[in-house]
Amino acid sequence: MAENFARRLEASARRTPEKPALVWDGGALTFDELDRRAGAFAEILATRGVKPGDRIALAIGNHWAFAVGLLAGWKLGATVAPLDTLLKPEERADILADLAPALLVQEADVGGLAAGPEAGGATWASPSAGPALILYTSGSTGRPKGAVLSHAALALANESWAGPVMALTPQDIVLATLPLAHSLGLNGALLSPLLVGATTALVDRFTPQAVIEAIRRHRVTVFPGVATMFRRVLDAAELAGADLSSVRLAVSGAAPCPWELAAKWRARTGIRIVRGYGMTELFRPISYRAADPTESPDAIGRAVPGVEIQIVDDAGRPVPSGEAGELWIKSPSAMESYINAPAETREVLVEGWFRTGDLATVSADGLVTIAGRKRERILRGGYSVFPPEVEAVLLTHSAVAEAAVIGVPHPELGEDVVAFVTLRPGLEAGPDELMAYCKQRLAAFKYPRQLTVLDTLPRGATGKVLKSRLARSS
Repeated sequence: MAENFARRLEASARRTPEKPALVWDGGALTFDELDRRAGAFAEILATRGVKPGDRIALAIGNHWAFAVGLLAGWKLGATVAPLDTLLKPEERADILADLAPALLVQEADVGGLAAGPEAGGATWASPSAGPALILYTSGSTGRPKGAVLSHAALALANESWAGPVMALTPQDIVLATLPLAHSLGLNGALLSPLLVGATTALVDRFTPQAVIEAIRRHRVTVFPGVATMFRRVLDAAELAGADLSSVRLAVSGAAPCPWELAAKWRARTGIRIVRGYGMTELFRPISYRAADPTESPDAIGRAVPGVEIQIVDDAGRPVPSGEAGELWIKSPSAMESYINAPAETREVLVEGWFRTGDLATVSADGLVTIAGRKRERILRGGYSVFPPEVEAVLLTHSAVAEAAVIGVPHPELGEDVVAFVTLRPGLEAGPDELMAYCKQRLAAFKYPRQLTVLDTLPRGATGKVLKSRLARSS
């Protein structure tokens, strides 16, 4: 049975008890204080009837109470399901009905906890009675699905995050402005720093101003984020006078980070964005690495140590090197299953391989390039159109800030190409101009026949564009 991940974090607390584990505007917790508060809250959970193997839901934002509640659950041997605090009541109700937790823990349940010198001092034998996490993913359509992740998967994922991906040391200070309830923020901004004895700087809600101030105040060294965050910081007036000199590395995930954005960010700030690929069910199986400065504009990186990849055709047979096919991944950090969803589990897990649904190519030296979504592929009059290609062209227009392309039903062609864009502050461009721009640069079957200019694109908490919502509005 795999070691409870809480044991690994307790070891960090013993190594550097007086070092800050969490800092925020107006406060801090040392590793010892964090461990003691988690122990004290574990005792409270036990008195409320939580037992090893139970599930608890954790609905707390980017606050120290999130870390305390998470670690307390693990100390008891419970499975923790973090919930996004931005969920609508009906969305939360659907997840809770699926999860059937023994308890729902909110900030008020933990926030008043003040562990004294003896509080939380008990030694927890807690075996790994069950999985470590259940992380809910909205996917592209349908109801949320809960990905079940083991303690072993969690440990290996965070060793990879802390090691090759970010090269963390105890001297690092990692910014946590990504939602901690989601895989990227949970692992990249909280658990991997705690694992190596680094410090996490909490920002409860992302704004460019809050990030710039937190970097200055805490001397942040690593900035995990999504493309939207980096773009908004670049567009912020405050960047001109900002001191980002402490930051040695930025890390992107959740949604693709275009090379053009990464290059512009580096030219403006001097900071490299380490790009990569992952999802709730797999954590981060493909990535560039902090110690390797070489990058390819189109590729998303290479498989991290311990991960296998293959590119297959529709029948699951490997395709020749360099040809496009579906990306399958075998990772020690993959989910075990979706809860209460055996059919969906069988669809994506095949003999240890996770079927990503992404179309990709792999170069001779192992670089992976995503060509599009297998299910997102637009079939227009017998031709395949991959939205990322059309989006990339739109993003080369000087007025376009963001772009999303979808396929919509067409009575004769099967599907047609529809685009949605947002514009850069102070710049203008109309639909006809932008469609003509694409027509000049794309094959006749690829350019969008409809285009809508929006104030913002609908996004999930991690920055992923919700194309299903765009489809309903078109």
